[in-house]
Amino acid sequence: MRDSGAVKHHDHRHDHHDDATLEEMRQALTREFWDERYGSSTRVWSGNPNRRLVEQTADLTPGHALDVGCGEGADAIWLAEQGWEVTALDVSRVALDRTAEHAIERGVDGRVRVGEYDVLSGHPPRHPRRTKGFDLVAAHFLHVPREDFDGVYQQIASVVAPGGRLLVVAHHPHDLDSGARRPHGPGLLFPPEQVLATLGVEGGSSDAWEIEVAEVQEREQPTEEGSMQVQDTVVRLRRRL
Repeated sequence: MRDSGAVKHHDHRHDHHDDATLEEMRQALTREFWDERYGSSTRVWSGNPNRRLVEQTADLTPGHALDVGCGEGADAIWLAEQGWEVTALDVSRVALDRTAEHAIERGVDGRVRVGEYDVLSGHPPRHPRRTKGFDLVAAHFLHVPREDFDGVYQQIASVVAPGGRLLVVAHHPHDLDSGARRPHGPGLLFPPEQVLATLGVEGGSSDAWEIEVAEVQEREQPTEEGSMQVQDTVVRLRRRL
């Protein structure tokens, strides 16, 4: 489940409708759905790291990173190339096999470990060989039903180590109003404030988290119809020591 804007995957990741049922939206997060999706093509995403990941990790010292919903591994591999030890998780076995293959091709397989993770499982995203928290936990374009949002993002945030960062990037709801996105299903797109409220950081302060970034950021996205302006939700939080 991955990147932000290559021509060949113009928003297919959430090609639902606003009248999609909760069951249908949850079905689109299953292993069966994504194994079929990845199995239909030799490459689904662009192969490039997400721009927001590159921007938001530029000032961070490499450590242990967790990539939730790694897709075909572009972000995980890029992080490994910067010196991070990366655990890359996804619900799709096909995606994980590709991530592992691409890591070998790029010579960073020693710094990228893959593992299966279902975001709707109700359990924190962990790797059997990594028992401590992570210095960076990244979730890019992980859009889940509003009914599941709090639980999913609280579980993801729970594995950030003291002093570590949580990075959440998503499509902003304004993109639906502008026509830059097709309908994703009710409530799937979300603003920064939703992440902050879920983690108890409303009002800009929290005993657990320091807000480093909580913004709506614009970028140009190439599509089959030409370049268009889109808006990203970008949230980077530091867990207090």
